[in-house]
Formats: sequence, structure tokens, C-alpha cells
Amino acid sequence: MSLRQGWREAKDSLLDLLFPPRCAGCGRSGSWLCPACISEIEFIEPPLCSRCGLPSVENPCLSCRIDPLAIDGIRGVGYLRGPLKRAIYQFKYRQKRKLALPLADLMHHYLLENPLPADLLVPVPLHLDRLGERGYNQAALLAWELSERSGLPVEEGGLVRVRETAPQVVLKAEERRKNVRGAFRGQGERLNDRQVLLIDDVCTTGTTLEACAEALYEKGAQSVWALVLARET
Repeated sequence: MSLRQGWREAKDSLLDLLFPPRCAGCGRSGSWLCPACISEIEFIEPPLCSRCGLPSVENPCLSCRIDPLAIDGIRGVGYLRGPLKRAIYQFKYRQKRKLALPLADLMHHYLLENPLPADLLVPVPLHLDRLGERGYNQAALLAWELSERSGLPVEEGGLVRVRETAPQVVLKAEERRKNVRGAFRGQGERLNDRQVLLIDDVCTTGTTLEACAEALYEKGAQSVWALVLARET
């Protein structure tokens, strides 16, 4: 542990004593995400399409048969609703970095119940301008916490965002692909012949994850799956 990291953890522990954590879902004091709110999360359950990971009695689903994803598969813990949506918002936009702990717990539990081929974790990167504004990459925090729980190594520098992109949710399908085309670049030798698990907080359309996967394949990744906290449908 670096001196800076040790100082940050000591400061965070002191702040927890002075200002006890409150649940991001309901505001109760005592934890960052309380058991009651966790029980209210709408988890994504089978039957699922083996490719896009969305509910479907057909496998692959009609959408993936017509337009197959450029990634081995996407999986999400829950839907972007209720307590999970509120927790992700606090984590992403309100500087509640400690929420990475319970949120990574959810991801780890999912992996234990639904193993995915993975020997390396790679967080979806932010553009440097966005990283400077926010001060941290929420996907990287999740990846490091998940690494501690799973034992899988993290290659945070394995993927870089070379240009900023518009929010995917406001664009049509073809515009989404054009928006992220060439926005990511894989780098480093550790990606070659690895089973990469991309980590992110939310998947809206899947096109960002596809663009990341294409950059990782170009650097020699054997397979690329993605695990996100929430799916927006």
C-alpha cells in the first residue's frame, strides 16, 4: 500500500467515525447500502440470452441473431431501478467512493453464482477530461474492489479512451456505433491471449462495451466478456 493510499484510508476511517455512513438507497445510518435496500434490488434472472444477457426465452435472442454483438457476452447484476439506481448515482456523481465496497460485493456474488471466463479485469476508462472533472473512474474503483474479492488481477491501463463521446442514451442505434467507433485503444502486452472481463457500472445499449471489446481483441485478447452493475432497459 502506498503512503498516499494509506493516508486516504486513514482519513476515510476517521470520517466514518465522525460522520457514520448512510445507506444510498434509503438514507438509514449504519451502512453504505443496507440489507433492506439490497433485498429490493431487481436482479436480472434467467432465462437470458447467452450473448447480450437480457431476458429471453430464445437463445440467442432475436436481436442478437439479427445483429450479433461484437463481444463474447454481457452480464448485468440488476436493473437500473430503485435502490441500485440511487446507489449508482451517489457513487458516480456525489463522490461516495465508499459505495464501491458494497457494489463490488454484489458483482462478486454474481460471479460466484454465474462464473464467467476471466483471468484479467479491465475497467472501462473515462476520457482524461472527464476523469479530471470527477476525480476518479467509478469503473476502476469497482474493478479494484472486485479484484480483492476474486483474486483476479486488474489491468487499469490496458484500455484508454482516446476521445470523449456523447451520451449514448440520446442517440439512435447507428449513431451510437459511430459515436464510439475508434474511441478506445488497447495498450500493453498483458492483454495478449487473455480472457478479459470488462467492468463498468451501467450498460445502456452495449455499444460502448462492444467498442472496448474491439480494441481489446486488436491487442490479442482471447475473449472479452463484460460485467456491469446495472442494465438500463
